Amino acid sequence: MTLHAVVKPGNPALPWIVWLHGFLGSAADWQEIAPAFDHPQLLIDLPGHGGSCGIPPANFSSTHRLLQNTLFNYNILNYWLVGYSLGGRVAMSHACREPRGLQGLIVEGSHPGLTTYRERQARRESDARWVRRFTSEPLESVLQDWYAQPVFASLSPARRQAFIDQRRDNHAPALATMLHATSLGRQPNLRPYLARLPVAFHFLHGAGDTRFQAIAQDIPAQRHAIPDAGHNAHRENPQAFCACLATLLSHSTEDAP
Repeated sequence: MTLHAVVKPGNPALPWIVWLHGFLGSAADWQEIAPAFDHPQLLIDLPGHGGSCGIPPANFSSTHRLLQNTLFNYNILNYWLVGYSLGGRVAMSHACREPRGLQGLIVEGSHPGLTTYRERQARRESDARWVRRFTSEPLESVLQDWYAQPVFASLSPARRQAFIDQRRDNHAPALATMLHATSLGRQPNLRPYLARLPVAFHFLHGAGDTRFQAIAQDIPAQRHAIPDAGHNAHRENPQAFCACLATLLSHSTEDAP
């Protein structure tokens, strides 16, 4: 089984960019970003989202297998993986398995894993409450509360409403399944594995995202702050986000043998 994806052709001499969106999003979230790059690109819908809403994941391992199958299906043998939030957690989990062909990892506003049983248990309980809401309440009302969480405090009222308008057509039971399967409370602490990655690892966060700025301090990655942006930096300041990625990717090309 493979995930739904959108292909954007590019210069075949360059590595692919494989994009993984955040929870509630879809491949369309990268449409404003993708034209800035000459690389061939694959914009993936994660399980439970977009064209992959009918594909239920069981855990991070099954999500990794779906991603791996999708890369094989498109014959992607040389690629950079870029993931935001949930997509970044999937990307880090994938990279820690040292897949063939991965050239580098770029994550934005994403958590490498909780470090104590108490933290994981609290997160599982919190996510379980959201799962119940996604399966029992009107989606729009759940989205109103989702985007009222402190991590999204930098969003203007207009942008917050725009996100809600974009997400209200999602399939709520599929979202609930994905949220349960990939809860941060079920994710291993990836830091020891990330420290041994054989590829470049970059962590991006909005300069106004104080939570992930703090998390970034103990992640074994090169850190980059995106100015004038909060948690969703690639949507809040796409120009600066693209400029940062372009620099990272161009340096990797120059360093290649």
